[in-house]
Amino acid sequence: MTELRVVDVVEEQLDSVWEVRIRSFGPGGDRDHWLKIARASLEDGRLLGVVDGDELVAAARIWPFEQWWGGRRVPMGGVAGVVVAPEYRGRGVGSLLMRAVLRRCADKQYPLTALYPATTVLYRHLGYEFAGHRYKFSFQAADLRRLGGKGTAVRKAGRADADLFLKLAGKAHEARRSSGPLIWPRTEVESWLEDENNFAYVADDGFVVYNWSDGDLAVDELMAGSEETARALWATVGSGASIAKTVQAYCPPFDPIHLLAEHEANGDTQINRWMLRLVDAPAAIATRGFPDGVVLEADLRIDDPELTANTGDWHLSVADGSGRLTPTDPSSEALRLGPRGLAALYAGTPTAALRGAGLITGGAADADSGLDAVFGGPTPYMLDYF
Repeated sequence: MTELRVVDVVEEQLDSVWEVRIRSFGPGGDRDHWLKIARASLEDGRLLGVVDGDELVAAARIWPFEQWWGGRRVPMGGVAGVVVAPEYRGRGVGSLLMRAVLRRCADKQYPLTALYPATTVLYRHLGYEFAGHRYKFSFQAADLRRLGGKGTAVRKAGRADADLFLKLAGKAHEARRSSGPLIWPRTEVESWLEDENNFAYVADDGFVVYNWSDGDLAVDELMAGSEETARALWATVGSGASIAKTVQAYCPPFDPIHLLAEHEANGDTQINRWMLRLVDAPAAIATRGFPDGVVLEADLRIDDPELTANTGDWHLSVADGSGRLTPTDPSSEALRLGPRGLAALYAGTPTAALRGAGLITGGAADADSGLDAVFGGPTPYMLDYF
């Protein structure tokens, strides 16, 4: 190695990024689709690389997401496509790259960053921790077909319905106080809706997007604001039961379909775990939703070696569904935690589990129950892989 440097990837380096990607993930994938996404990422500095001299040896991309937390939208940098050439692994290249990614997320004012890890060692070392899951359940198609909902009007959807889909999803996530689901850029939603391989239907208060997958039907997303709409949309998918015996569905473990379907989901549920990190702790608290009627005053001591703006003594105040994190004087009763503990707490991991893992220490004697109350709630989940 000569001198390793972090750079903003330019158009001329995309072939090199693709080559490292193939060597990292194996052959396959739609290169034209990847290039479309990569070029869009070049325009505003969301594709970073590491070069050794003139040779590109690693790269990572940042998605400009928003994410629901407690029923409110929080800007989030979704880290994807982290690749390091095989001959450079184990030499600190990944850490160099990801530290640059964290700084770029801070520059772009993302309070949060999240990713699906290929390995936990690197990301935990840099302050990420598990925050939630992506669930894939299997249902009997015939069960869904019998759900009814015939009194609800359902029509085929297309590209022009992208804004409507985002509006309906937002309304549902606010009502459910969801934590974890992504808010994709409208251009991506338009792309899904004009893809001939996807089938999209919409009702007054809900929608569904699904497709064929290895002889089964696969639901990418189904949102419904009422029981009748849920029944109608699931029955629309289940209408393919004469061909597809099984419907694979991405949905949370508390989705109403688990209560509506006559038979429980098959036992082969697939779960992917994703990790979270707070980039700007005060902004992450200020933009997150909290339960109404819960009040908390607590002192925190955060030690963040990678993003030092988070380090310090803070006072956490939660009331009326909102929170604030403000600088304060040191306190002997402050809860001490690093970025991993902070991320896990933010995602609702019980304080007892965090103490058992040594991710939080200290704190006032009665603080744990209050922290569990303000950060707890429905299980965080994602519907999408990025």
